[in-house]
Amino acid sequence: MEILGILLLAAVAWLWLDSLKVREAAIRAAREACVAEGLMLLDDTVAISSLWPARDEGGRLTLQRAYDFEFSDTGNNRLSGGVVLRGHRVVVLNVGPRPVPEARTLH
Repeated sequence: MEILGILLLAAVAWLWLDSLKVREAAIRAAREACVAEGLMLLDDTVAISSLWPARDEGGRLTLQRAYDFEFSDTGNNRLSGGVVLRGHRVVVLNVGPRPVPEARTLH
């Protein structure tokens, strides 16, 4: 029974440490995408929205995590984006649709 408890604690510790590494990768990906698009990553962080098992490109079972973040294109609004990582690899990064500025005509 004690060995089972130790194994369970080790598994929880591994999940926690692995999740910290993946979260850092998600923050880095969101930051780089915002810089590339000329956007501001708000709060400089991401929040996990889901976690589930998935198969990677090699067919191995791994964890897939989805994170949400907020960014701004003008500095006075908050828009939602997301990033999905399978293992430690970014598979989807979305900075979402942004409002189209009103068209103005020149006189």
